[in-house]
Amino acid sequence: MPLAPVNDDISFDQLTLDPYPIYRRMRADTPVVRVPSVHRTFLVKAADTKMVKDDPELFSSDDPRTPMQPAFRAHTLMRKDGADHLRERKAMMPALTPKVIQCEWAPLYEKLAVEYLDRLPKEGPADLFTDLCGPVAARILAHILGIPEATDEQMIRWSQNLIDGSGNFDWRPEPFEVTDRANDEMNAMFDKVVDRVRAEPDASAFSVMVNADDPIPRSQIYSNIKIAIGGGINEPRDALATLVYGMLTNPDQLEQVREGDDWGKAFEEAVRWVAPIQASSRLVTRDTQIRGFDIPKGDTVMTIQASANRDEEVFGDNAEDFIVYRDKNQHQAFGNGPHHCAGSHTARRTVGKIMAPLLFERFPNMRLPDPSAVMWRGFGFRGPINMPVIMG
Repeated sequence: MPLAPVNDDISFDQLTLDPYPIYRRMRADTPVVRVPSVHRTFLVKAADTKMVKDDPELFSSDDPRTPMQPAFRAHTLMRKDGADHLRERKAMMPALTPKVIQCEWAPLYEKLAVEYLDRLPKEGPADLFTDLCGPVAARILAHILGIPEATDEQMIRWSQNLIDGSGNFDWRPEPFEVTDRANDEMNAMFDKVVDRVRAEPDASAFSVMVNADDPIPRSQIYSNIKIAIGGGINEPRDALATLVYGMLTNPDQLEQVREGDDWGKAFEEAVRWVAPIQASSRLVTRDTQIRGFDIPKGDTVMTIQASANRDEEVFGDNAEDFIVYRDKNQHQAFGNGPHHCAGSHTARRTVGKIMAPLLFERFPNMRLPDPSAVMWRGFGFRGPINMPVIMG
């Protein structure tokens, strides 16, 4: 069988600025395609992305060519499979179970949500991305992880540094220089946190891992916390901002969501429409075929969740549109298989059940005066980078 076709015309910058028209053409013409600018074979159909994630033996997370390793200065659990992955994932999970989220973190999040909403102007302009979405996501995550001494600014900066580094698929040196500095800062803070949670254990992820009967190595505890910082801010932040955009640009749907208290459905459509984590890499462990093309051992395929979430075969002819009340919303925004996002319960509760309804209840006349002013960025991770609204 032949190798997949090559597309030399697509640049990393194009994928960062506006990938969706590119993915739409790929789904129609080249659903399996090699993209030299990213050094990956793209898979853009929902059936293929799910198949790859569900088969970690053939499609391994342990990709030695990922920029995640230099960005985190660690071989993180995101790049591990089998028992090694499961051990590190389980080390953190007691702090992230639905029961712990409901009992420990949801009341705190409601309190913090009210505090951060109180900071917004009652009327006039505001940028919800910088004034609300990022800071409130950073604050609740700092508590869940067990590093409340980290400021909102530090959490947001570290998260963006790690995202930029791990998404640096064209291997520019500057993002790795930034992540080196961020890693040094985080490690210095974590050294102090270890002593605190040993003396005063709590329900946080840091405390759970440090005080376990058979703890994982300290270096892996640190890398687990960094993984959570990298993904645990941008997912709820970008999901909330996208939800706000979707609601304010579809007032008829907003009215329906308010009447039915369907904020959970609005959340699911937001993460489908613009998946916060857009793409994932997998190393091919033996020669295989996908859609009639040879995929050789040692190749790296990239599952494009962003494209799978708009696959016409799954979501119909209106897949590109924001529609809360779809018949089915089988999105892959949180992945599937062994690496299904560990923070999905947290994001669903904090954004869909708490933050979104509180925001729209507090500011019923909020509006988005110029939707074209909202800028969207990102290839591996994507969301709006501003959300200029009028509060009332």
